[in-house]
This record gives sequence, structure tokens and C-alpha cells, in this order.
Amino acid sequence: QVQLVESGGGLVQPGGSLRLSCAASGFPFSSYWMYWVRQAPGKGLEWVSRINTYGEGTDYADSVKGRFTMSRDNAKNTAYLQMNSLKPEDTAVYYCTVRSYWGQGTQVTVSS
Repeated sequence: QVQLVESGGGLVQPGGSLRLSCAASGFPFSSYWMYWVRQAPGKGLEWVSRINTYGEGTDYADSVKGRFTMSRDNAKNTAYLQMNSLKPEDTAVYYCTVRSYWGQGTQVTVSS
């Protein structure tokens, strides 16, 4: 069965960095675009980024453009989200998704 396991979240000060990972299994990882979506406390889901199958094409929400970088390693069936210059408004649960499948999410808290 499809499994997506996010990791790498935590508490970080404003201006800091975190790298999220999404370990995938149960489907041909290299054949699918991968996505990151987040949900801030009390708010709806917000699409963050996506990456194509080869990892050569990425898109980002305006709110994270220039600060976040998505990548993937098809040999490891893993997608990544490098988050730099973090802001308090980046506080959210971050999910990786593919098709209709979602991971359990990883909490990112940006606070001094």
C-alpha cells in the first residue's frame, strides 16, 4: 500500500532553516509528481510546492518562493523541502502528497 512518511519538523527561531523529508513506498515513486501542502493552526490547507518526476521542474506558492526549495531523490524514493529564512507565518503541519494519498504530517513551529 502507498505510504508517505514525513520527518524533519521541529521548533526553529525566525530566520532559521529546516529540511523536511518525505519517504515514499508502495508506488512507482519516480513516475509521479510530488507535492507539499501545509495547514496552519485554524486555517485551511495551503499548497506549498510541487516537483516533476525528474526533479528538474518545481513550482512554489508566492508565500514561500525564494525561501523554500523542493527536491527529490528517485533512487531513495524520497522528496525533500528545504526551508530557509523561516517566518512565524510558516508555522504549520506540513504534508507530502501524491495523487489522493497523504502522509501523517510533520509539525513546523517558527517562534522565538
